[in-house]
Amino acid sequence: MTGDRSDEAPLSKRIVGSWELTFREDRDAQGLVHPDPGLGPDPVGLLVYDAGGRFSAQFMMRDRSAVTDRDVASVSGRNNTRAVNGYDAYFGRYTVDDVTGTVTQILEGALASDNVGVVVTRRMTVTGDGLELRLPTTALDGTPVIRTLRWRRVA
Repeated sequence: MTGDRSDEAPLSKRIVGSWELTFREDRDAQGLVHPDPGLGPDPVGLLVYDAGGRFSAQFMMRDRSAVTDRDVASVSGRNNTRAVNGYDAYFGRYTVDDVTGTVTQILEGALASDNVGVVVTRRMTVTGDGLELRLPTTALDGTPVIRTLRWRRVA
């Protein structure tokens, strides 16, 4: 069962469901795009929030055929999890603050062991069957960027 899809429902109800990544981009203050070397410029992803407070997220470089351990063995930025060989995955518990529109995720498990136990809070908006979040992070070279992720409800 998915959450209440009406735009008047609280975020805690609208977020429940399965979401497919449709857009992920990192831009600096000058508007330049910094493709994520760990996942590439157009990754695929799946995000699931259940009604019981559990979530999981998976991201993958769209074409991993040429990825080797040396290429992108460990890529991360500030306020971000770490992709390993073109793949990133984590799961855990989440809570929603309906007043501020934020979701706090506690990572109970992750592909990269140093991400286990990490707590992140993200501002999210859900409109119809779309979910969007923006977060400050850093490009691999240390440049501050804003990451935008857009998701489409699939269930």
